[in-house]
This record gives sequence, structure tokens and C-alpha cells, in this order.
Amino acid sequence: MLAATALLPLSAQTITPTSSVIDCGQVVYQSPVTAQFELLNESDKAIYISDVQTSCGCTTVNYPTGSIPKGKPFVITAQYDAKMLGHFEKYVDVFTSGSEEPLMLTMRGVVVAELKGYVGEYNFVVGRLKTDAQDLLYDDINRGERPVHEIHILNSTSETVNPVFMHLPDYLKAEVSPSTLAPGQSAVARLTLESDKLRDFGLTQTTIYLGQYPGDRISPEKEMVISTILLPDFTHLTENQLARAPQVQVSTYNLDLGRFEGKKKKKGSVEIENTGQTPLEIRSLQMFTPGLKVELGTQRLRPGESTKLKVTAERNVLRNVRTQPRILMITNDPTNPKVVINIDVEE
Repeated sequence: MLAATALLPLSAQTITPTSSVIDCGQVVYQSPVTAQFELLNESDKAIYISDVQTSCGCTTVNYPTGSIPKGKPFVITAQYDAKMLGHFEKYVDVFTSGSEEPLMLTMRGVVVAELKGYVGEYNFVVGRLKTDAQDLLYDDINRGERPVHEIHILNSTSETVNPVFMHLPDYLKAEVSPSTLAPGQSAVARLTLESDKLRDFGLTQTTIYLGQYPGDRISPEKEMVISTILLPDFTHLTENQLARAPQVQVSTYNLDLGRFEGKKKKKGSVEIENTGQTPLEIRSLQMFTPGLKVELGTQRLRPGESTKLKVTAERNVLRNVRTQPRILMITNDPTNPKVVINIDVEE
């Protein structure tokens, strides 16, 4: 009997939150802050909340005390007294009649003596939200680093929103504080790059989307392009190897192709030379934007050798590009592993 009972599975969680974590952002000292968790009874029968436990006495909770019908939404409200300055993270464990395990809800934020708001400008419109940035570049990243970009978001709509970044790759993590914005309220989003999860050196690009709420539809006006440049590791080289290393030299870092003047394409070239003492390897050539085509004479240059990088710009594609057309070259030159060539061309 005991053995058979032990093999019975625990009942699955029957309530699901819209979000199990609510970031309250900045909270004024000794001004209690409230977080409202929206939940749904997804079981096939009515349930009730049997117990609620908080991580400390500084947090109080209000929740439904009666029966919650199947398929019905409900709200649990947690309030933190904000009597200590600094960051806080408070937990609420919710036990229901339909589950053996509690559901953990989290409210967090930072208690400050005085609110400090963003004083810059919101120059970009992403969907219906305004931001101070649209496309991000994590430049000169070494494997193992975790750089962070901050984006300021303004709710310029007439509705309360819950900004969310959608289609994030596994190497990007995003947090928005506060997580709920009333009309006219602003938030700070922190996007953290986990470089250990990048597979290739050089340029990695991805498109993410800024929505107004979880499950929002993706669309071109909500796009944000995230670019990362991961550099090769040369820390293992000895002093002698560094002294004899290859050295890349290019004829220009700004290739001016002039004006299209009605033409569909414009062409130009950049000369690349190895002025070092060992062979130079051009490990990759990548474009930051569409609309460029390149052709390289050779990827391996012996000391003193040179080659040409031929560049073709396509008018019909580049006219829809919103950033500077650029070419990224990754080499085995330890002093200059990344070469960026800007392409200037006008209508």
C-alpha cells in the first residue's frame, strides 16, 4: 500500500499567472507599493486557495477566499511596506486545493528616497511605444562577458501596458522595470548578452520585437535589430608569436561610391595588405545590412601580399535600409582582429 501510494504522481499546478514576476520599479521610501497578479483557474473543476505564505511580515496579501470556478480569472494582490531603502524581492507562495505544490509569485523593485526619472529624449517609435534606442550593437565582445544595454521606454498610449520583448534568442535576456506602465509612465529595459551562448566569431544579428503585452502580435514597426561582434581570443599567444603576428592594412575604412545617378548598382574596391611577418587569414566577411555584395580575391595573404575586396551596392535594397551600410572583416591579426569598412553611397 505504501509503495503504491509513493508512485502516485503529484497533481499538476492548476492555476497559471499572466506573469509570475512583477517589477514595481522605483518606490518612494515608506510608501507601500502594490502588485496585482492576474491568474486563471485552468483545472476542470472549481478550486479554492487553501493557504498563502509570504517571505516576510513586511508583505501582506489579499486573495479570493471562496470557490474559484473552472476557467475563471482571479486576482491576488500583494503589498510591500517599503520601510527599507534599496532593492527588494518578495515572494508569495499560493497553495490551492487542486495542487500539491505551491505557486510562487514574486514582486520586486527598489526603494528610493526620491524618484529619479529619465531626462533624455525618446527619438524612436517602436510599435505604439516610444524609446531612446531602436537598434543595439554589442561591440568588441570577448567570450564570457555579459554586457548590458539599457533602453528607456515611454508609454505614449492611452492604455496601461506591460512592455515585453518577443522572439529573444537564448543568448539575450530582458528585464523591464517597472513591468506595468500607466499612460505617460516610463520604464527601463535591461538587455543582457550572454556571450558564452554565441556560436560563431564575428557578427551575429537577430530581430526582436517590442510588444505592449505578453502575446502581442509581431509586426515590422515593432522590430529591433540586435547586433553582436564576438572577437577571437588571442590571450594564449606568446610574446614571440605576437611580435611575428600578421598585420592587416586596408586602403580605406570609408569607401565612397558616390551617387547612384539612376543606376541600379555602384561598385568600388578596397585594397587589403599583410604588413606582418606571418600569413594573414581573413576568417569572415559579413554585412551589417542587406544591399551589399562582396568578392574577395583570396582569404590568405602571405607577408607582403595584397588582395582586393570588391564591393557592389544595390540601390533598390539600400534605399530601405535605416542604418549605415558596413562590412565587417574578422582576421587573425591580434592587434586588429576586427575591421569595419563604411560604405557611403547616395541617391
